[in-house]
Amino acid sequence: MDDAEPEPVPTSRATIVRAKPFESEAEADTWLDATSGDSDEAVATATRELNFVLRSHRAAAVDPYARDVGAEHALVVRLGYGEGEQVADGRFGRAVELPKEPRKRKRGEALAPQERLAAILGGRDSLLVGEELLLRARLDLDVGRPREAALQSRVALEALLGELDDKFAAPLRPLREQVARAANAALDGDLSAEDVASVEDAVDQMAVAVRRSGTAAGAGA
Repeated sequence: MDDAEPEPVPTSRATIVRAKPFESEAEADTWLDATSGDSDEAVATATRELNFVLRSHRAAAVDPYARDVGAEHALVVRLGYGEGEQVADGRFGRAVELPKEPRKRKRGEALAPQERLAAILGGRDSLLVGEELLLRARLDLDVGRPREAALQSRVALEALLGELDDKFAAPLRPLREQVARAANAALDGDLSAEDVASVEDAVDQMAVAVRRSGTAAGAGA
């Protein structure tokens, strides 16, 4: 129908409130002025807290489709302060809207995902099981879940070693020991800083191998 109206899209609002209130409005103003000028850490902290809530909901509701979120996907991100009930309702006494700054990428980097998608949809390339597992490990690292990332990275590594051509898999084989050590530590409790660094390094190296494999497949097509 030519006169059909687009269906309204529902949106959600989440407000992360610090546990300790400000002593005065002047203190709140000082915090807001300082933080809004360099907001990366505050936004990252709030995003981690929100994802902890979502993770808890996911487990409590047994809902695997309740996903984590990233600040870059939000329509609007604001920093502000106000009275208790006011802030709980998503309103503020004073607030600033943070500018959206899209990640700057080189032309080749911007086109690569489109070319890979075209290759997959056209049957010239295929998705790997290890890719999905690797993305989950990357997400766990980004949202502050190193134990889960260690376990995911171990399975992702084994999957990629079996799926990638040998020239792309060979550089990943030396990672087995460090990934296995981190995964075993994750089963016993929190990871050491060294183990977290090992997982981050392994995830980065696996991502490079997958990217090179995909580039080669696209070039070969």
